[in-house]
Amino acid sequence: MSRPEHVAPPELFYGETEAKKYTGNSRIAAIQAEMTMRAVELLSLSDEGPYYLLDIGCGSGLSGEVLEEDGHIWVGMDIAPAMLEIAADKDVEGDLFLQDIGQGVGFRPGTFDGAISVSVIQWLCNADKTESRPRYRLQRFFSTLFMSLQRGARAVFQFYPENDTQVEMIMGIAMKCGFTGGLVVDYPNSKKARKFYLCLFAGQAAAGQKQELPQGLDSEEAASGVANTETRIHNRARGKKSRKPVKDTNWILRKKELARKRGAKDVPLDSKYTGRKRKPRF
Repeated sequence: MSRPEHVAPPELFYGETEAKKYTGNSRIAAIQAEMTMRAVELLSLSDEGPYYLLDIGCGSGLSGEVLEEDGHIWVGMDIAPAMLEIAADKDVEGDLFLQDIGQGVGFRPGTFDGAISVSVIQWLCNADKTESRPRYRLQRFFSTLFMSLQRGARAVFQFYPENDTQVEMIMGIAMKCGFTGGLVVDYPNSKKARKFYLCLFAGQAAAGQKQELPQGLDSEEAASGVANTETRIHNRARGKKSRKPVKDTNWILRKKELARKRGAKDVPLDSKYTGRKRKPRF
């Protein structure tokens, strides 16, 4: 079976039909949610959120829905118009941008508290057009991403490398652009469950404090390293919250202000009752 990036460029591969098929597949949605939760855990964010996160290759907003559940504010960028149309139809909370990441990340320096990406970065390694140069596109992407992150922030990329040479190329270019960090491999002894996460650090959060590369999970000790992703998935399926909610009054006020800046005209006015818990009605 051919890898998707060998079939066609992403903006063509994920046309209207394929975008709907991808988004409507419950198995794909579950796997995407699992990998997104793991990527967020590898960001090692504190409980002081919400945080302002960038979803690189956001597609139809499957990863963004997980970020929303955690109470974060997010921005998504993708090259496939059909995917973004589905995300817009679902009325996701994040801002959406049509952007080829190989041409760079066009945000102000220090904008984001972190970045995640699921099943995207391997597309940059494929020369699907005569003018495409994978090394140049990777360098352009990582250099501009480094600038857009706050110092000490992390960027986590789940991806499917084609071979070891591709991994070395991606990591080597990321390090040349200023990042530190490395590769985290979950379940390395399982061909089916093995997952690759490139965990990058945009400098150090504080002087003298060195960031440690998280350990990968394995079948014998799934809860080692960061928090257990499998528990979160189980709780999510049963409707349980595994993280303290951050959608308090300040979060509501921030979302309302963001809506006003977007030009929304039906945003309720702020008052002393904003965010107040109301009694159930009978």
